[in-house]
Amino acid sequence: MKKIINKKIYNTETATLIAEYSNGLTRGDFNHIYEDLYVTKLGQFFLHVEGGPLTCYSETDGRNTWGIETIILLDSRQTYNWLEKRSEYELIDKYFPDMVSEG
Repeated sequence: MKKIINKKIYNTETATLIAEYSNGLTRGDFNHIYEDLYVTKLGQFFLHVEGGPLTCYSETDGRNTWGIETIILLDSRQTYNWLEKRSEYELIDKYFPDMVSEG
């Protein structure tokens, strides 16, 4: 998928996929969520997301609601939180070594 945001192109085919998440539901389920975390060559993180009509990845016109597929830019803190929520500790060590320390 490609999307232009603030006059910059974000492309899942040219960025590096670093993590994936799915809630385990199929695309036919109105609650399905798929999230793929990418990083561009310039270090910008983004999510390529897809969700059903009953998820946060949906749109409505007031009468109808449908699932969407889109790209969402993330800053460093948002990316760290996304990785931590999904227990991707090796990726946190790789991309955010300055944000963690021994306990």
